[in-house]
Amino acid sequence: MNPAAGTVVAVLLSLVSAAGYALAAVAQSRLAAASPAQDGRGALRALLARGQWWSAVGLNAAGALAHVAALHYGPLTLVQPLGALTLVAALPLGAYAARRRVTRTEWRGALWTLAGLVGLVAVTGPTAPGEALSLRESLVVAAATALLIAALASGRHHPAKGRAPRGLGHATASGIASGVASALTQTLTAALALELPGGKPSWWQTALLAVLISAFATGGLLLSQAAYRGGLAAPLAVVNLSNPAAAAIIGVALLGETFRAGAWGWLVAAGASLVAARGVVLLTKGGSPEAAAVAGAGAGAVTESVAAAVTGPVAAAVPEPVAVAGPAAMAVVGPTPMPLTNPPRTPRELRRVPTPRLGGRGGRGREQEMSLNSSS
Repeated sequence: MNPAAGTVVAVLLSLVSAAGYALAAVAQSRLAAASPAQDGRGALRALLARGQWWSAVGLNAAGALAHVAALHYGPLTLVQPLGALTLVAALPLGAYAARRRVTRTEWRGALWTLAGLVGLVAVTGPTAPGEALSLRESLVVAAATALLIAALASGRHHPAKGRAPRGLGHATASGIASGVASALTQTLTAALALELPGGKPSWWQTALLAVLISAFATGGLLLSQAAYRGGLAAPLAVVNLSNPAAAAIIGVALLGETFRAGAWGWLVAAGASLVAARGVVLLTKGGSPEAAAVAGAGAGAVTESVAAAVTGPVAAAVPEPVAVAGPAAMAVVGPTPMPLTNPPRTPRELRRVPTPRLGGRGGRGREQEMSLNSSS
């Protein structure tokens, strides 16, 4: 196949990979929104029992296979930036599934994140093929990554205090797990080819690498599922950013790789990180109009509750009319009005007690008192 045809095939496969990853992210986001918030083994069993979960797993696998095939036909500098289109494809797909429109803030955040991600990918590729991790280095990386993932996944972040939502912590842990899985896959490939640094590995060492890769890949998928409880766009952007960042840190720290363009590459990487962070912030703030309507309805309910709480004690503080024993009271508030002519004679003590004034009826009460005195 000539280079031009190979480039076309690589571009098409990269687009298929981005679409597969985007559809998988939308499926996971909808599953997270429809599933009750659970923790522990119960949540895992409920997740494994859903067909939508296995559809998302299949779409992720298809995206990964298309990505590997694209790398076979095209260079890394072409395939990796095209993989960043996952976020751009997931936004309209997620909005269509939710029956809403993508907000302008979300589009701006997606463009900022895409620009930062392309900048990172452009300078984090190795200038020369690096060596694979040794078995000891792989175990150290796996242990350190497990501790970091545990800290990110279990951290109690509170948005009201200006910290990142907990979903972004899960998304960061997911991207790091996937990046480490990629680095360990390179080590496993070298072990199977008997080119692992430090000598020929034994069968149990190769099996251990395979188990570690499976654990980090599965953990990354489950962490992304937990991250999508807080939305789709921002967690997906963080996953796509932290994955190449983790791989780049491993390559620079342990494999002797470096950023392209030397010191300028470091500056470009820092600037791209800031641009991508700006995009993530916009994606976090960008919400759907339906969410604003729900928030407005909630505010209305709160207002009604406050009004009921205020008017309730005030209404309770207004005294009810007090019924007074005697013919006069029966004539005013009694269920059956009685005539005031020829009333029965009352004791002298009762005649001396003035009839209490009822609200708004003070003149009528005085007329009744005068009628009682005259009759005696």
